[in-house]
Amino acid sequence: MSGNWAWSQTDIIADDPQTHGSVFCPIILGSDKTTVSVATGHNEYWPVYLSIGNIHNNIQRAHRNGVVLLAFLAIPKTTHEFRDDAAFRKFRRQLLHSSLAKILKPLKPGMTSPEVIRFPDDHFRKVIYGLGPYIADYPEQALLACIVQGWCAKCTAPAKDLDTGHHVRRSQAHTDLLVEEFELGMLWDEYGLVGDIVPFTNGFPRANINELLSSDILHQLIKGVFKDHLVTWVNDYIKVEHSASEAQKILDDIDRRIALAPSFAGLRRFPEGRNFKQWTGDDSKALVKVYLPAIEGHVPDEMVKAMHAFLDFCYIAQCDTHDTHSLAALDNALQRFHRHREVFRTSGVRAEGFNLPRQHSLIHYVKMIRAYGAPNGLCSSITESKHIKAVKELWRRSSRFEALSQMLLTNQRLDKLAAARVDFVNRGMLKGTCLSSVWEDILRANNGNNMGNIDEDNDDEAEGDVAGPTVEAHVDLAKTALCRVYPDDIAAEIEQPDFSDLIQQFIHKQENAQDSKSNNSLVDLPTFYGKITVYPSAVATFHAPSDISGISGMRRERIRAVNSWRKGSGRYDTIFVNTDPFAEGMRGLDIAHVRLFFSFSHDGVQYPCALVHWFSRLGDSPNDNTGLWIVEPDTSDDDGATLRVTSIVHLDTIVRAAHLLPVFGHEYVSRTLSFSDTLDEFTSFYVNKYADHHAFEIAF
Repeated sequence: MSGNWAWSQTDIIADDPQTHGSVFCPIILGSDKTTVSVATGHNEYWPVYLSIGNIHNNIQRAHRNGVVLLAFLAIPKTTHEFRDDAAFRKFRRQLLHSSLAKILKPLKPGMTSPEVIRFPDDHFRKVIYGLGPYIADYPEQALLACIVQGWCAKCTAPAKDLDTGHHVRRSQAHTDLLVEEFELGMLWDEYGLVGDIVPFTNGFPRANINELLSSDILHQLIKGVFKDHLVTWVNDYIKVEHSASEAQKILDDIDRRIALAPSFAGLRRFPEGRNFKQWTGDDSKALVKVYLPAIEGHVPDEMVKAMHAFLDFCYIAQCDTHDTHSLAALDNALQRFHRHREVFRTSGVRAEGFNLPRQHSLIHYVKMIRAYGAPNGLCSSITESKHIKAVKELWRRSSRFEALSQMLLTNQRLDKLAAARVDFVNRGMLKGTCLSSVWEDILRANNGNNMGNIDEDNDDEAEGDVAGPTVEAHVDLAKTALCRVYPDDIAAEIEQPDFSDLIQQFIHKQENAQDSKSNNSLVDLPTFYGKITVYPSAVATFHAPSDISGISGMRRERIRAVNSWRKGSGRYDTIFVNTDPFAEGMRGLDIAHVRLFFSFSHDGVQYPCALVHWFSRLGDSPNDNTGLWIVEPDTSDDDGATLRVTSIVHLDTIVRAAHLLPVFGHEYVSRTLSFSDTLDEFTSFYVNKYADHHAFEIAF
């Protein structure tokens, strides 16, 4: 909690001399209704989660028990006769606030008088509590802020004029004054206030519910603006501009384009495109990464630019840290989005304008980041992921009879087990057993002799967040090799007849790296008669704190080069290669297509390598419409035959895997194409900086 809000809170607290020397502990709350089953009985639950602002957001996002279940809120039910009754609606709203006030009441004395608390480092410190940000989607924000649906919970923008003008921020003092002066009908119609509800924050010091409602990347940006608005509007535009049959043909082509996205570590594939009934948050997050190139050529350039501007805003907002430069870039992306989205108004898709609360919320992001820091640590995706462990899995394990009490008891036990595990680790009690130590020795002894085929499906565990020290990037070969052969014996299989010559050229460059005038003719090349060890993959580990990563911000992904993947066709990934360490972004990176991972020893030096086909950048800047760099395969002419430009690179030059998406243009793609053929069938590609946040940060 490094933003201005925490500092302003401490200034207020410091007015009382008895609080001097205390630690300020913001209480972060989050709530979200969830359904555990859609078939039987009362299957809705409304959990409330708690965290504290003293935990860094990489701990929150790494799911290291930084969020705990606090309570379950009541969900009042009634008959159809009274469902829309004003008295019942008031009761339901006030019950929420009264319940939250009761749940938080034990913390209230510690919000003005310091309490002595034992910290994890076994030191005792004085602590002052305070209500901090509240994580909720828009419907719950409206309930919490006591506003009418459609109005903004942060400012006084009316529901019918959200996309124009400047409006003052809401505050508790302003709301109290309006409630005193006007009747309930006037408050509802003119100010968007539900005046007969008392917010739970009224009973706590230094608390203003309108100020405390946090930004919500998942529901406001991903599910809201992207899925519910932009994707829907693109579909509506296509249906308006074309006949029913032609529109369906275009939408089918967009689905096929999405399905042709090559495999990439951590990327969810859409075999049938985006045409499915039930959208999850993960589906929306995955579609964001591949949607932009799929619509290019079927919609006007202004729509592509609007999507590009929004994606830039979305990815900048999710950065792990922010400064004046990132906030300026965020504001620039918002201005571009507002400018380009007008095409939806002029085309008739949104003739009524953009009075949409979730799109309106974008104008508050810069202020919210200044107040609370990076919003990725206050996103409802954290609470939604907690649903799985704290609610859904426990409900499935229960007997279904009075399941709530069983779920609460199981949660208590899981929290105690988590605390016990931390204690056992600190005592060194969980560093393995005698059996595991012997087993590791056996594996190490057999590692060099196991050259047979391996099951690549089991290697997925090497991907994702990792613990360990922070380093910029490094790449290691897989632990298990495929085979050990002479270069000439594998040259035909990899369709590289000059493979031995390439190895000799590589050795020459490695031995004469500092000599720019060295002769690279075949006569002067060093000889190599040894065997090479072939590997199915390499593991890239890099610092990516904006993605789901370990506590130190490290993330790991596997780069594959195998002729059969998941019992199907081969998978040969593309990579970023650092060719100019002094240039920024893509100007210092090149794209290559890995054909083989191998290692060999020469003159006592071990060389981990990759055989690659090269791509070249088109132009000196990204494409104007998509904001993505375009690359095309490097080729050479050999007696009338077109050959790919190939060389061998050291693993130290590889940064990580890259994701390429075809430049589809205006042509319809073949129905017979498979995603495994994409990198071989198309002639130009976008470097997909939206594959993840680390790619967004390096492929600019």
